[in-house]
Amino acid sequence: MSKRDYYEVLGVPRSASDGDIKSAYRKLAMKYHPDRNAGDKAAEEKFKEAAEAYAVLSDTEKRGVYDRFGHSGVGATAGGPAGFDPAIFAEFDLADILGNMFGFGDILGGRRRGGPQRGADLRYDLEITFEEAARGAETAVQIPRQEHCESCRGTGAAPGSSPTVCPQCRGHGQVRFQQGFFTVARTCPQCRGAGQIITKPCPECRGAGHVSRERKITVKVPAGVATGQQLRLAGEGEAGAAGGPSGHLYVVVHVQEHEFFRRDGLNLFCEIPVNFTTVALGGEIQVPTLDGPETVKVPEGTHTGTTLRLRGKGMPEIGGRGKGDLFATVQVKTPKKLTKEQRHLLDQLAKVLPPEKFEPRPREDEAPDERNLFDRVKDMFG
Repeated sequence: MSKRDYYEVLGVPRSASDGDIKSAYRKLAMKYHPDRNAGDKAAEEKFKEAAEAYAVLSDTEKRGVYDRFGHSGVGATAGGPAGFDPAIFAEFDLADILGNMFGFGDILGGRRRGGPQRGADLRYDLEITFEEAARGAETAVQIPRQEHCESCRGTGAAPGSSPTVCPQCRGHGQVRFQQGFFTVARTCPQCRGAGQIITKPCPECRGAGHVSRERKITVKVPAGVATGQQLRLAGEGEAGAAGGPSGHLYVVVHVQEHEFFRRDGLNLFCEIPVNFTTVALGGEIQVPTLDGPETVKVPEGTHTGTTLRLRGKGMPEIGGRGKGDLFATVQVKTPKKLTKEQRHLLDQLAKVLPPEKFEPRPREDEAPDERNLFDRVKDMFG
């Protein structure tokens, strides 16, 4: 899905000043912050979207590139512009926003920035066939993600050493000072809010505590899944920071179109070509279903456009609680090439039929004035 224009996200014109952009972001951050919208995924996504837009438009260089080339110019991908980590913005607490913007952090008593932080969620778009959606499937996908460094076990410190408490903020991640009637909290400049300092960085992750790896993950697709539905794999997202839990992986399913069936909810629809002799005299036809061909009786006198219903032959409901139906619409097939015998028989039929003229079709509760056409066809062919 394409990204929205960053100016549109923040609700500012392209001529907006730096102050206007910052003010617009403040309002959105306050409105949609996870601390104020616990459990609201929509609000969380809007918060991340606003943070991503602000990360670009608040930077003069990035903004200039974005104005000229759009998302592609700032390296927009499924994870955001180059260098942008939505997990960082998502984990700012309400006190961080108010403390940094208005100086109220200490009053609200926000959590330390260096505390455990949940890892970012990831998204993977998976394309499957129509048959796989109907029967369910199990497939392996390759997911690039940040994982805890095995060498330092996520601490960022070299083996045999450990991070030390920041001497300036004493592990709080913030330094406080008095400003008028308020106590103002600022991010510690020495540890940058981590609350600790790594004197000997891990050589494998260079002190980050995590490394980039590509992991093969098995995804089980339930029978009955439809395009746009998401499968949540808990804990398969990015690694958390400072002992925080990992994020989740959301697999978005895209089902390929079928060459014969059309889906609407749990029901399937198709069109079946039928010989005109079969619809006139009645008979049996083979209707394709997801479980193989099904023999269906066609009543004599069936009109083209008549729909035959096959109960329980549609798509299964997720969880195996039932199935939809299959609706097959009859389409009379007119032969393009006839043998001499076929043409002779049709000529005989044409001679006994009355001249073609339009007459309103009688209602079912009214008897027609003459014998039904299909009755005469039936008599001719025995």
